[in-house]
Amino acid sequence: MNYIGRFAPSPTGPLHFGSLIAAVASYCDAQANNGKWLVRMEDLDKPREMAGAANSILKTLEAFGFSWDGEIMYQSHRMDAYESALESLRRQGVIYPCTCSRKEIADSATSTGIEGAIYPGTCLKHATQANIHAALRAMVPDESITFHDQIQGIISQNLARDIGDFVVKRADGLFAYQLAVVVDDAEQGITHIVRGSDLIDSTSRQIFLQRLLGYQTPRYAHVPVAANANGEKLSKQTMAKAIMPGVASNLLFEALTFLGQQPPAVIKNATTSDVWRWAFAHWQLNNVPKLRRIIIED
Repeated sequence: MNYIGRFAPSPTGPLHFGSLIAAVASYCDAQANNGKWLVRMEDLDKPREMAGAANSILKTLEAFGFSWDGEIMYQSHRMDAYESALESLRRQGVIYPCTCSRKEIADSATSTGIEGAIYPGTCLKHATQANIHAALRAMVPDESITFHDQIQGIISQNLARDIGDFVVKRADGLFAYQLAVVVDDAEQGITHIVRGSDLIDSTSRQIFLQRLLGYQTPRYAHVPVAANANGEKLSKQTMAKAIMPGVASNLLFEALTFLGQQPPAVIKNATTSDVWRWAFAHWQLNNVPKLRRIIIED
């Protein structure tokens, strides 16, 4: 199998240390396997996008010594591809419109899953409300989807009991992440996905959609996410600081240490080229801590 990996940031703000960890892990794994490494800009959610963030992210990656293969893919340019996938799901009869608000779902739900209230199928059983924009939900079976994560081990979810029927197109007309990422991974021929463990609970939904759409399932490896003292994942919402190119080698050293690679202290202040040379030669996915999150000093 020819290895093709990817890094897929969302342009909601500048790169921070948590983003760097995911980028370093995916980049090292691709290079260590003589593979390709692609960059995709997940810019579907325009209301959350920060002006200039996409360009800033790419410049930061370059300043840290990352080098990607091929052209950058922008999700905002791929609406036709997502609509085509949606049409395939329509033909299979596995999606349906839903006009329920979050409050209505919370009030009517009879069970909770890993992400809160499980949608009780109101609009599947009854007519949708008139004159209200509808979301589209995928019907999930009462069965488990199991996969082997190369870091976290065996992961299994019962979609009906743990997730419920989930949105593939939002009521505001935006395609949902779960659908877009599956279509994009298939289009780019992604064979290996190395990303943060905050996305591990999305994987079963993505495998479910891959099967419906006739796509191959990549191999998955979910690295621990960096968390602040409160246990919150570093993000724009938790005020994570932007990474600065002026201390690139130092931050790459810290990311490799976080990922369990035990880089020698001598490379902490080396050139970025020397840091990468060491990282590619010594990368061991098996050494990444088998944890969902690690608290750091931010």
